Amino acid sequence: MPEERPLMTTEDMRRVISRIAHEIIERNHGADNLLLVGLQRRGVPLAKRIASAIEDFEHVNVPVGALDINLYRDDLTSRPQPLVRPTALPISVDNRVVVLVDDVFYTGRTARAALNALMDLGRPTQVQLAVMIDRGHRELPIRADYVGKNVPTGLNQQIQVRVMEFDSAEEVVLVGHEREIMA
Repeated sequence: MPEERPLMTTEDMRRVISRIAHEIIERNHGADNLLLVGLQRRGVPLAKRIASAIEDFEHVNVPVGALDINLYRDDLTSRPQPLVRPTALPISVDNRVVVLVDDVFYTGRTARAALNALMDLGRPTQVQLAVMIDRGHRELPIRADYVGKNVPTGLNQQIQVRVMEFDSAEEVVLVGHEREIMA
C-alpha cells in the first residue's frame, strides 16, 4: 500500500503563496495588467489565494480566471472520455500579462496544453507560469517562472497538493511505496 510523506503544511503553503505573490509583483513591477488563470482543478483555488495575497499587500484586485485544458491534451485519445470543466475568464487575455497557475509541474505537457488553450482565447502580452511544486522529469523545454518548492521524485511517486475546496485538507504530500520515498 502506498505511503504518504508530508511535504508542506497549511502554514507552509500560505508562506509559499505569499512569496510567489511577492515575486509576481516584483517581476511585473506591480499588479497592473495582470490576469491570474488557474488550471482546472487545483490551480484555480491556488490562483485565488495568490490574488488575495497580492490584494493584501498591493491593495489591487487582480482578476482570476479558470482554464480547462482537457481537450488540448496530447494524450486525449489514449484516455477515457475527459471530464471537461468550465473555462471562465473575467476579462480578455488580450494585451495582458497572464500568469498560469498549477499545482504540480511535471513533464511540461499540461503547461503546453494550457498555452494552446490560452492562445485560442486571445493574445496576451506575456505568459508566465506559477506552480506550487516542481517535481522534475521534464519532457518538453518548458520551465516555471515561479516555483513554491522543488521536490525531486521517482517516476512511480506522486505529489498531491490538497486544497480545502476539493480535499477537506490544505497540505502537500508525497505518495509512493516506503522504499521509494526513502530513496
